[in-house]
Amino acid sequence: MQDLRAQLAEILDEAVWEWLIPHVKRDVVVVVTKELDLLDVGVAIAKDDVLSIQHWISEQLVHKPFSEELSIWNTDKTKRFQALIVQPYVLVQET
Repeated sequence: MQDLRAQLAEILDEAVWEWLIPHVKRDVVVVVTKELDLLDVGVAIAKDDVLSIQHWISEQLVHKPFSEELSIWNTDKTKRFQALIVQPYVLVQET
């Protein structure tokens, strides 16, 4: 059996902002800042690593999209992100 990180690496993909809008409307998009590795965050969420996740949230390294970010992204529908689905969330990181 593959390890979780390898499984998540296989589904890590690029997405344009336009594809992410429906997920934002469902309030399931989580932004991961460039200081963190997207796969590390995905593994922590999948394993319910509450301590790591709470730390990242407190440091604003992981957050729901800020209104300023949404405004910027809405002006550039071709903006690209790395995207990783870890149910029920869609983790995104600007590229």
